[in-house]
Amino acid sequence: MKQPIKIYIASPLGFSEVGRKFYYEVLVPLIANAGYEVLDPWVLTPQTTIDELLTMPYGATKRDAWRKLNLVIGENNKRAIDSAKGILAVLDGADVDSGTASEIGYGCSRGCKIIGYRGDFRLSADNEGSIVNLQVEYFIKASGGTIVTSIAEIQPLLVKLLPLNQA
Repeated sequence: MKQPIKIYIASPLGFSEVGRKFYYEVLVPLIANAGYEVLDPWVLTPQTTIDELLTMPYGATKRDAWRKLNLVIGENNKRAIDSAKGILAVLDGADVDSGTASEIGYGCSRGCKIIGYRGDFRLSADNEGSIVNLQVEYFIKASGGTIVTSIAEIQPLLVKLLPLNQA
C-alpha cells in the first residue's frame, strides 16, 4: 500500500490564537482533504510540556528548562522535515518569520518541494524584483516551488508539484 505524501507546514501561526484558528480551520484541512499527510510542528512536542515551562517563575531554572526544550523542539521539527516531500510555508508578516525561513532553507537542502503562501499585501521584499526576502524566495524557487498569494492557489499547485499517484 502506498504511503501518503507528507507535507510539513512551516509557519509562525501557532504562536497566536487568531493564527491557530486560521491554521487549524483553513490550512491543515486544505492539505489533509487533498489527500496528503500533514506534518504539524505545533503538535510534535506535547503542549503539556510547553505549558509546564510557561507556568514556571521567571529565572535561571526556567531559562535552563527552555534551553533544553528548545533543542527537543528543533530536533522534532528537523525529523518531520526529513520525512516530508513538501513544505507549505506561510510568509505573511512585515518580514518572513525567522523559524519559517530556516525551515525553508533546510527543506530545500533536503529536496522538499516548497510552496510559499503570502496572503499579506504589505511590501516585504529586499527590492522590486522579489516578493519576500530574496534568499527565502531563492530557496522556494530552487526547490521547484513558487510563492502564491491566495489560498485557492495552494491545493492545485500542491497536486501539480507532488502528485498523489506518485506516492
